Amino acid sequence: MEPFNTHRGIVATLDRANVDTDQIIPKQFLKSIKRTGFGPSLFFDWRYDDRANPDPDFELNALRFEGKSILVTRNNFGCGSSREHAVWALAQDGYRVVVAPAQGEGDARVPGFADIFRNNCGKNGLVTIELTEAEVEEIFQLVAANEGLEATVDLPAQTITFLADENRVYGYAFDAAIKESMVKGLDDIAQTLEHVADVSAFELTHDTLIDLPD
Repeated sequence: MEPFNTHRGIVATLDRANVDTDQIIPKQFLKSIKRTGFGPSLFFDWRYDDRANPDPDFELNALRFEGKSILVTRNNFGCGSSREHAVWALAQDGYRVVVAPAQGEGDARVPGFADIFRNNCGKNGLVTIELTEAEVEEIFQLVAANEGLEATVDLPAQTITFLADENRVYGYAFDAAIKESMVKGLDDIAQTLEHVADVSAFELTHDTLIDLPD
């Protein structure tokens, strides 16, 4: 996994709530046994017309978002099935960061991201930033008013700065353990290998045979 410290990129907006993983990467693209090549199929049903040409009505196809790498969307992004392919498709299409708002309070709270999707993002180097509805609405307006707007995401500092005439800076909460692994660029296997000496020592002190029944 590529380490993530800071990233500066063009911001694109997707004004849709409850975007599920089948909309992010439709089921017909899950047949591949490889983990590559999913980028062009991201948002396939929205992104292309019936002739597989880019649909000009799909907001992320706009020329003003060319080269985008930061996506700002609405709440409950990544709901639905647990397919990790959704995260692969976003990352392989060039996204490094997704921003979404939480909605409501208490038992009625709707998060910015579905839990499994957010966990999959952390394991694949894609930063998920949850802000308030008011903050995300400000960002939508800022993007609309500034073509080619860029932002800088600082994961160690847990800030995202939108680089307009008057910069807007937002802080966000982030799981400390996931942040550490992303800053270091460690996936689950790499984290385990950091403790290979401890694992080997454990195996040496627990070197017993287990008799299995016939």
